[in-house]
Amino acid sequence: MEKTAPWLFVIALWTQAGLSGEAARPVPVPTPAQYHWHEQERIMFVHLSPATWQGVEHDNLSTPLDRITLPKLDTDQWCQAAVAWGAKEVLFVAKHSGGFCWWQTDTNKYGVKNTAWKNGKGDLLEEVAKSCRKYSLNLGVYIYPGDRSLGIGGGGRARDPAKQEAYNKIFRQQLREALDIASKHARVTEVWFDGSCAVEIGDILKEHAPEAVVFQGPQASIRWVGNESGTLEYAKSWSTLSRKDLTSGTATARHSDPDGDVWAPLEVNTRLYRRNWFWAPKNEATRKSLDELMRFYYESAGQGAVMLLNSTPNTDGLIPENDLKLYRELGQEIDRRFGKPLAERRGRADVLELDLGAPTLVNHVVVMEDYWHGERIRRYVVEGFDGRQWKTLAEGSHVGRKRISCFEDAVVLKLRLRITESVVEPLIRSFQAFHVANFRLAAGQPLRSPWKQCGAWKAADFKDGRTSLSLDLTPHVAEAGQWEVLFQPATGGDILLKEESMIEEGVPSVTGMIRRAPDRPNVLCLNRAASVTRESHIQVKVILEGQPSDGSIQIREVAHYIPLHK
Repeated sequence: MEKTAPWLFVIALWTQAGLSGEAARPVPVPTPAQYHWHEQERIMFVHLSPATWQGVEHDNLSTPLDRITLPKLDTDQWCQAAVAWGAKEVLFVAKHSGGFCWWQTDTNKYGVKNTAWKNGKGDLLEEVAKSCRKYSLNLGVYIYPGDRSLGIGGGGRARDPAKQEAYNKIFRQQLREALDIASKHARVTEVWFDGSCAVEIGDILKEHAPEAVVFQGPQASIRWVGNESGTLEYAKSWSTLSRKDLTSGTATARHSDPDGDVWAPLEVNTRLYRRNWFWAPKNEATRKSLDELMRFYYESAGQGAVMLLNSTPNTDGLIPENDLKLYRELGQEIDRRFGKPLAERRGRADVLELDLGAPTLVNHVVVMEDYWHGERIRRYVVEGFDGRQWKTLAEGSHVGRKRISCFEDAVVLKLRLRITESVVEPLIRSFQAFHVANFRLAAGQPLRSPWKQCGAWKAADFKDGRTSLSLDLTPHVAEAGQWEVLFQPATGGDILLKEESMIEEGVPSVTGMIRRAPDRPNVLCLNRAASVTRESHIQVKVILEGQPSDGSIQIREVAHYIPLHK
């Protein structure tokens, strides 16, 4: 493949160093890899594994490999689907939680090498990479750190130290092979370690994917939003956070901080089907609507993050036709709404005006920062002039790469963007006005789901002011996301949480998956990676300290749904 010219990175670094006379960087800024990844705006996930043949979400290892034939496989069709809705990268699941490998490898017999497809000679990762190059798409590689076929848990952790050492070698070899194949044919811009990664692989990433961002693990340079519903809380949409949180490898939007000291933008992911990442005949009936996907676009790309939308090839190896139709409609609708602005300006100033030349109907504005120099804006307001006075149409705090604001139809002669607070001179990459006809958004939903009881304790359980609890949360944590567990004394009084831990599939979770809520001493915050299924076993252990009392334990999912007109 054609590599990025070194001189482009020299220019990028020179530009990033600052504008005329600025001697220091007042805010964190992206690396060239982060900036290039972020500029893509839209990415298409591709989920295909033996789970597709089983009609489940995670491979249960029951599919005879001679059933995997892919008689109509067409990776060009996949890339055409991505292009149709404006995606610039295909993120391919080369190895999911079951351990099945879609490239030629001797590290595990459970892989494409032992399928009936092309008599075991096929390499789907290579075919995807070649199609990406053909359609000028970048390539992301998802390679799950664990492996159910080898008895390895989430994050690539094993119970036995000897088995851990042996698996470390296997996973390192798998990652090296996959990235080598991918980078020969396409530009690799992203590497996904779902659920973090306990295996040391920094040297491999540096050698085989130097231009890629990393999702989760100690080398993480982007962040998961923290849910799979395609929603992002506006107050948490900043691309900055503390270095300590980032290096945990499991930071999410929850850790966003406008005053953070390191840059790691957000990726907002969701499924095309209601609850499923993998295709099955019944799942097609749960396909989301165009309105829902447009809401997803507003809440991800429209709030300065990157939009990651799934696709689900079937057992023939094709994305279903009705899915393709929806992707085309999505691309057309984004272009219809935002393809041609009524007016546009850019500049480095606290105030920018758009003169529309005549009374004009508007209901959207798009503001973009030149975020190559960091997220500088802290508060802004958009106003419309109707010939007599200026009226506020939209306002906010975070802008970043892009902020889409929508409001009731207004007839104005001019629009004005006023930056009322910034940490240093604001740099406006674009200020655009639009009027969108037949504008409709899906209705907002509650900010959080309700509490549900998941356990209890008795006063008699305490000894010397302490009691140990073990909770089986398997029935309550049905999908990936962020969860809160509340320990509520029935008779009042204070309860303190001590020595909490989370066990997933019998293996301790990686660092950062469980922590105490900083503002509520009786609440635990849990992260579940996308490897969770309804059958995935999850156990939480905790020590309570305090006055002996009866109490209940409650759980709820933290799902951020916000009304977009605010």
